[in-house]
Amino acid sequence: MKKIILLIILGIIPTFFVQAAEDDAFVEFKVLKPEIAIKAAISAMNFCQDEGYQVGVSVVDRFGLTQAFIKSRYAGLHVQETATRKAWTSVSFRTPTLSLDESTQPGKEAFGIRFISTPLPLGGGVPIEAEGSIVAGIGVSGAPGTDIDDECARAGIAAIEDDLLGF
Repeated sequence: MKKIILLIILGIIPTFFVQAAEDDAFVEFKVLKPEIAIKAAISAMNFCQDEGYQVGVSVVDRFGLTQAFIKSRYAGLHVQETATRKAWTSVSFRTPTLSLDESTQPGKEAFGIRFISTPLPLGGGVPIEAEGSIVAGIGVSGAPGTDIDDECARAGIAAIEDDLLGF
């Protein structure tokens, strides 16, 4: 019996090590270059300004770390924190914050998200995707409605679409 168990173990162990050797110890991912993050932020801000709104725009990488922030001259004091938290939330929850705003209302299943300190489930944060992966998130704050913040964020993404094709 011991011989059979030993043979089974000896048969399994080499397979495990071969599999482990084939699997790399590293994970590969992509993030936006800072120049592209800045381009998206400026484009979103300019879109909002052209519509008559003073906003702040933040772009975070796929891990939620700020890559770029810019604000219109007369944007409110709150826009830096708000835009950054919206961008962070879109990356963290892998969904536009306008959708989270709806799904986290009182009585909804995801309402508890509103009790976590960093997420901000208000429209204006949109994940930026390339080749099926989230590479960044953009957040806009300061327009007179979160739907307009969302529209401005999407304009920032549209401005870098050609750059994303190179990924």
